[in-house]
Amino acid sequence: MALYLRYAVRSDLGLVRNNNEDSVYAGPRLLAIADGMGGHAAGEVASKIVIGTLEPLDEDRRIDDLMRMLHDTVVEANHRIADAVKQRRDLEGMGTTLTALRFVGSQVGLAHVGDSRAYLLRNNLLTQITHDDTYVQYLVDSGKLTPDEAKDHPRKSVILRALLGTDVEPDVSIREARAGDRYLLCSDGLSDVVSAETIAETMRIEDPQDCADRLVELALRGGGPDNVTVIVADVINAKVGDTIDGVPVVDGAFVDPSTPEVPGADSAAERAARMARPAAAEPAQPIKHRRLMRWRPWLIVLAVLVLLVAALAGTYAWTQTQYFVGRAGGYVAIFRGVNTDFGPLKFYNVYNVTDLPMVNLNPNVRSQVNDGITASSKKDAGDIVNNLRTHVLPQCLSPSPTAPATSSSTAPTPSSSARSSTTSPDHRSTSPKHHASGSAHASGSAHPAGTAHATTKRATHTSSTPTTSSASPSPTKTCPSP
Repeated sequence: MALYLRYAVRSDLGLVRNNNEDSVYAGPRLLAIADGMGGHAAGEVASKIVIGTLEPLDEDRRIDDLMRMLHDTVVEANHRIADAVKQRRDLEGMGTTLTALRFVGSQVGLAHVGDSRAYLLRNNLLTQITHDDTYVQYLVDSGKLTPDEAKDHPRKSVILRALLGTDVEPDVSIREARAGDRYLLCSDGLSDVVSAETIAETMRIEDPQDCADRLVELALRGGGPDNVTVIVADVINAKVGDTIDGVPVVDGAFVDPSTPEVPGADSAAERAARMARPAAAEPAQPIKHRRLMRWRPWLIVLAVLVLLVAALAGTYAWTQTQYFVGRAGGYVAIFRGVNTDFGPLKFYNVYNVTDLPMVNLNPNVRSQVNDGITASSKKDAGDIVNNLRTHVLPQCLSPSPTAPATSSSTAPTPSSSARSSTTSPDHRSTSPKHHASGSAHASGSAHPAGTAHATTKRATHTSSTPTTSSASPSPTKTCPSP
């Protein structure tokens, strides 16, 4: 039985960028993502050139040497970037990553340069099948960083290899494709924000388009600091009666009208972009609306109200599946909903108020809680609270008032004579002195990125003046104000 692909694509600007530098192509035999870089309208130019060069590989033709074909096509794309820079000097410095899969029967060829990733979900196990060409990954490979340290490293986006128009050798390999496999190709806008565990859980969503949409939504909920682009593709055994959609899907820079003209891009990719645009604008709602206007205008109002109510109901139902950790009064609390409000309208409510006081938290952690910490699930919210308990300030005693020194005197014994004398007790007051001094201790370990970590400790010294009658109370440690 023949294998075929059922694929879905989703690309988004993210919440920070003004333009989409990702280019993506998904067809019956080719899946490819290129994440452009360089800025000044250059990143999307480079990514578009590369995807346009690879697009002819989607043709239904025999390929005797799949690895050689992939290698030569990527090298040709890199040469086209160099030619484009020669024609337009303002494009100098542009480049792009590339991750592409070419399917031939039961074989799949993989070409990779940069930090865009490819994953394989097989037998319910998600595996990354590409290797990041980044500085931080190099440090992990050499044993200088642990994978956990690499997650938040300040230089994790530094790329060691990319298609820049200069000499570079792409990683090319061949794998076996099996019915039931699911492939994910994504830019680092997803993998840098969403954990591997969450990606694996989301990849189990049955419908490819629903899965792709959910992955992008998770990246946006995580802050969306970069363009985020994904392809989700299932390998399926063709059966009698199956309808196989052979229309390629493109997104990102290909469908962005602000993308500049690209010198050196293949025109076939442009045709694929034009094929995808009508599909995006497919609904013929304006025609229906005009007919309704000719009938009765009040039906339009009713239809709009119904849509609004349905949208609000759907939005509210979705928010009830979301959780985050925040502040309720003076305590850490778990909230159900999304951490968003529009004026008096709030999309969250308190789910559970914990017994963890805010004043007990480290100031930096307390600030994060005040802003709200997004959780992927109710269980994740509970794990976040448990983690916050490890960031509480040290336990300490409140200072007790110092007992005043008392002095005792013995009344003089009257003499045998008639004389009487009055003795005035000698009153002495001792004012305790409090001396506090702080010392900072710094310890740093040399990191490859040149990062130093400093830890400051505070010590309080108390001195007291002894009295003649009783020992002064033991010194107490005072807590700093939160």
